[in-house]
Amino acid sequence: MNRESNLFVYLMLVGTMALWGGTWISGKMLAGSMGPLSASFLRFLSAAVFLVISAWMQEGKVPRLPLKFVPHTAFLGLTGVFMYSWFFFKGLESIPAGRAALIVACIPVCVASVSAMVFKERFGPLRVLGTLISLFGVSMVLSEGDPLSLLSHGVAAGDLLILGCVVAWTGYSIGGRIAMRHLDPARAVTWSCVLGALFLLGPALNAGLVDDVLRSSFGDWLNILYLGVIATGVSYAWYYRGIRAIGPSRAAIFINLVPVFAIIFAQILLGETVGLAVLGGGAMVITGVYMTNRFAR
Repeated sequence: MNRESNLFVYLMLVGTMALWGGTWISGKMLAGSMGPLSASFLRFLSAAVFLVISAWMQEGKVPRLPLKFVPHTAFLGLTGVFMYSWFFFKGLESIPAGRAALIVACIPVCVASVSAMVFKERFGPLRVLGTLISLFGVSMVLSEGDPLSLLSHGVAAGDLLILGCVVAWTGYSIGGRIAMRHLDPARAVTWSCVLGALFLLGPALNAGLVDDVLRSSFGDWLNILYLGVIATGVSYAWYYRGIRAIGPSRAAIFINLVPVFAIIFAQILLGETVGLAVLGGGAMVITGVYMTNRFAR
């Protein structure tokens, strides 16, 4: 790959991270307008429709999902769509978008740690150190600079919900690695969105989906389309193009930019401010993530 095409891939990946950083601001806006189950269902319904139409236009048909792989994909829909999105919108009801993005930044470390246990990956001293630094950074963010206070006061409900995002996406990533042995990424993402939206439909209806839709504003629908079409359908395609071009390890490093963009956008669009202690904790999270990925074998 020449320098010019390399530059295009890097710009595409930076653009993807900016879109993902924007999900926290869009999600925060939407969390104030409708319930978390309604917002989750509408987001992934729009993503599923977009992905199915895109596949139809590119391949002339809807990508088939063999029956024997339905359990794999259903697990992805349950963890990466149903659970993650509910925790995402519910948590954003009560905590700032920038703070939430810094907590979720520890996902790569959690995925690496669980992968080491499940897949028996080598986890040397430097990766252990990176994990500890990242987790200590999370404690700094949760406690706003006083980790010992977590022992006496515990973790706030909104922070616990965002930590649920970490658990859900870790499960999705581990399940995705197993599913990718049999399915291509585009097929897995498309069907996990379809099944995840189906999982969300019943609970969303029970929680007032129809009322939320009837009273939703034009701005709400713009946020739904951004989250579903742009930040899921388009950005996933860009990310996988980046993986094909420069490899998964190099592409994954760009994910460290997501909380940076989230904090910048939150300050500009939502007027949020982040304290130095929280920023310091976020820097530790990102440093730990970099070390964990950098010294992977």
